[in-house]
Amino acid sequence: MDDLAKVAQAAGDDERWMAEALALAREAEAAGEVPVGAVVVLEGGVIGRGHNGPITSGDPTAHAEIRALRQAAAEIGNYRLEGTTLYSTLEPCVMCAGALVHARVRRLVFGARDLRFGGVRSKFRLCDSEILNHRVEIREGVLGADCAELLERFFRARR
Repeated sequence: MDDLAKVAQAAGDDERWMAEALALAREAEAAGEVPVGAVVVLEGGVIGRGHNGPITSGDPTAHAEIRALRQAAAEIGNYRLEGTTLYSTLEPCVMCAGALVHARVRRLVFGARDLRFGGVRSKFRLCDSEILNHRVEIREGVLGADCAELLERFFRARR
């Protein structure tokens, strides 16, 4: 497979997995949580899934990304998630961005920016900071309009 074909396949895979993260975000919305979903993929298969759950679980760390990372680590029996890609419908916060670095996640793909709390691009740049010992490859904007619309609709309904 030539380089152009690999890029095209990766883009299609990114949309496929982001669509799964969006389905999880809709589950969070149905539970009254901020609609964010995340999946962790390794070698073409999902090893971790999560959606926001701080309200229903009473756990401030129960963000979609953290839940997906926990499930992935349990699945492979290792806290190091080398070679994985995490897909999140929303730019991870500082807590989640730090967890991605600690877990040695290879790639992060996210849909919409979080202009208030984003720890990857909007407020901070933790995942690819040159001062940390691990850098995460980042791709943003995958199904971004769909991710942003879901969040906007959720918050509009609450105002």
